Amino acid sequence: MKAKKIYYCTQCGNETPRWAGQCAACGAWNSIVEQPAAAPQRSASRNGGAAGKPGKTPLTLSQIGTQEEIRFTTGSSELDRVLGGGAVEGSLVLVGGSPGIGKSTLLLQICQTVSREKRVLYVTGEESEKQLKMRSERLGVTAGDLLILAETDLEEILQAAMTSEAQVLIVDSIQTLSASENSSMPGSVSQVKDCTMALMQLAKNNGITVFLIGHVNKEGAIAGPKVLEHMVDCVLYFEGDQSTNYRILRAAKNRFGSTNELGVFEMQNKGLVEVPNPSEILLSGRPENTPGACVTCVIEGSRPILAEIQALVTPTSFNVPRRNANGVDYNRAMMLLAVLEKRSGYRVNACDAYLNVIGGLYLNEPGADLAIVLALASSYKDKPIGDDLVALGEVGLTGELRSVSQMDTRLAEIARLGFKRCVVPAQGKSKLKIPAGLRVQTAKTLYDAIKIAFAD
Repeated sequence: MKAKKIYYCTQCGNETPRWAGQCAACGAWNSIVEQPAAAPQRSASRNGGAAGKPGKTPLTLSQIGTQEEIRFTTGSSELDRVLGGGAVEGSLVLVGGSPGIGKSTLLLQICQTVSREKRVLYVTGEESEKQLKMRSERLGVTAGDLLILAETDLEEILQAAMTSEAQVLIVDSIQTLSASENSSMPGSVSQVKDCTMALMQLAKNNGITVFLIGHVNKEGAIAGPKVLEHMVDCVLYFEGDQSTNYRILRAAKNRFGSTNELGVFEMQNKGLVEVPNPSEILLSGRPENTPGACVTCVIEGSRPILAEIQALVTPTSFNVPRRNANGVDYNRAMMLLAVLEKRSGYRVNACDAYLNVIGGLYLNEPGADLAIVLALASSYKDKPIGDDLVALGEVGLTGELRSVSQMDTRLAEIARLGFKRCVVPAQGKSKLKIPAGLRVQTAKTLYDAIKIAFAD
């Protein structure tokens, strides 16, 4: 029987039974290619395994051991925080980000500490050994026992990892590797999938911790198939504008820890430097007594971070006003605009509205609702909110204010950074531990919070 042809998209990995000029899944043009014929598989026997080979015996849940994963520090407290307390032996970690954001810099810097206790093999497919040596000298990495291999052939890399008895393997980058059994070009969907699967088997079977670097395309996704993120244990994303010095590291997936943690770095001439207190950095350079700005406190994992929200509300001459939100969810921002107009009487429907979170943060928790609305009201009235005020609380559709979690932790961070006033929902005030020097004012509705914020 003749085998059916299968086609797939080189951009997103979507499979289709026939060729087409445009991919139906991602909309890319001229990206459909024929999938190479797979090697014939051995027929299965009646016992469920391959012919001539006994099948694997299943285990009951009680027979499986429950020992905890073995972690080790990478030398970067911010990276350890995002990983959930350190790297796990035998795990496969994918570090993604746009070119030049600092992925290779971070992984080369951690070799300084990791190579003291573990054997590290750094595989580079984009640089030569001399180029990597020059970069390590610029970054101050003096790990003399760090193993370097400039290779793109997958079989050679696997052989070198086993021969050198490496305990940590760093691959820069996954798009440059190619397997000899696959005739596709390096970086294609099938090549990335095959190479990642081989590295995953290497990590699981031999207890080797593997770090993969993956470039991000213009849509913001890891270049190659989306299934790559499902194959690895942890997916880390580097975010930040290259025009600024600050970089944010987030975990989009983590099988060994939380995905809510956040790491902050500053790019300097000597490489990436950790920022242990991001609130002070994000609030530095705040304009004084300027309308349209309000500070809030959000929880990123276990860390409270103060963020400044800026708003610009200006009358428009067009029938349809413009709306833009950077750093907050667009739909939630539009909802808060509607609540502000309906419950407070501000006619923002005839105004253009713009929102921005300073520092590149993305606020996805409802605790920032009150600060967003106060910033919009401040810009609409062209009247500044006090520089010593912080707003916390969720805003409902009826204009009521609701309390958010970990209020004591947020208040302690607010007081530590020198703020004197804080507007919070009236719900649960009796249970709060108010720090010394901080004046906490409560409001039941959005209308009451606006009156408190603009009180002289």
